[in-house]
Parts: sequence; C-alpha cells; structure tokens
Amino acid sequence: NPSSNEIKINEKGIVFNCADYLIINKQSGIAVQGGTKSYKNLVDIYTKSKYFDYTKPYTVHRIDKETSGILIFAKNRKTAQLFTSLFRLRKVYKTYLAVCYGEMEKLKGIWTDQLIKYEGKKKIIEKAITHYKVLDKNSRFSLVEFKPITGRKHQLRKQSFNSGFPIVGDSKYSFKKKDNKKLLLHAYDLKFIINNQKYSYNANIPDYFEKFINANYLSLK
Repeated sequence: NPSSNEIKINEKGIVFNCADYLIINKQSGIAVQGGTKSYKNLVDIYTKSKYFDYTKPYTVHRIDKETSGILIFAKNRKTAQLFTSLFRLRKVYKTYLAVCYGEMEKLKGIWTDQLIKYEGKKKIIEKAITHYKVLDKNSRFSLVEFKPITGRKHQLRKQSFNSGFPIVGDSKYSFKKKDNKKLLLHAYDLKFIINNQKYSYNANIPDYFEKFINANYLSLK
C-alpha cells in the first residue's frame, strides 16, 4: 500500500486557494479522511503539502470515496466553524452530474425518500430531498444534474437506485454487476454566500466521464 507521501498532489486538481480555505477537484477512488480501510486519504496528503505549511486541513463536509469533484478544506478553526454551520443550515449549494442507467421519462422533478441507515443495531430513518434535471438521454442512459437539498450518506446513489435509475459504475446500489470501473457521479459546482458576497466554484468533469458520455452520444450542452 503506497504511503501517502508517494501520492503526488495534482496541481491541476486545485480549484481555488486562499488564506482561509482550499478547494480541490477530488479524484475518484480516494477517501477524504482515514478510516480502517483507507491507507491513503486526502487529509494526510494535504497535511504534508505546501498548502498547509503552518496549519492543517479541517474537513467541513464529506464526499464519497468513489465520487469525484469539488471539496473544501478549511485552513483554520474559525473558517471550519463557518463552513460547518453553512452546511448544517443548507446554505452551501452543490450540483452534481451523473450518468444513470435507463431513460428517464420525466425531465425534471424532486425525489423525496425516507432513507434507512443503521448505527450499530439502531435503525435511523432520514428524509432525503433531491432536485433532478435530465440534461440529455437516450434509450440506455440519462445524463442528470442533481441538486441535493439534504446531505445524507450516499443520498444520490440511493435515491437513483430507488427510482430505478442506478448510477453507472455503482457497485453498491445497482441491479447489475459493476460494469464500469468508475462511478459516474461528479460534484461539479459549489456556491455559498458569506457576508452578502456570493462565491461560486466549478470542478471539471474527469476525462473518463467525458469519454463515456461522448461514446454514448450524450451532451452536456
């Protein structure tokens, strides 16, 4: 297992850097924080980088290991607390792109689900709300934009699956055996307001995502 020092930070993956926070375009397949199974994670990698010379990365939100896209690290406690409260108050607006199996009939709508999760033996039911919009589709796939209102674990993956349109490359929430190496779910846009000033950031879709949609005649335009 490679040590985190061996993983080079991709400078192209830096979306924005300032004194208070760093925004990156996270690659698929790497965890944000260390867990029991994570040998390499972004917190460890960035802690040792020039971006956090006199401080450390504070995580203010999560993004699945398999999901790519926009991720914020705060650089100090004050900024971390600010972002944490913005996320909690649902004042951070994230937009995701996904390729789902199947042709979605309705071009836009709202998914509202009661998602079940377990903490130990305790069953917890959480309401999940997502706005969706079909950008393009054919008889096999739908290219969809998601704007989650709530931030539940695996929310978009579970809701897509529940609706009968699982996300391509999802090994957990799918009807079929995994047939695409990467999960085609990408957090591409993030907006928030601080002191009446609007901030907006974008993270380009990965090459493999672009290749897939081009190969299947889907267009973002």
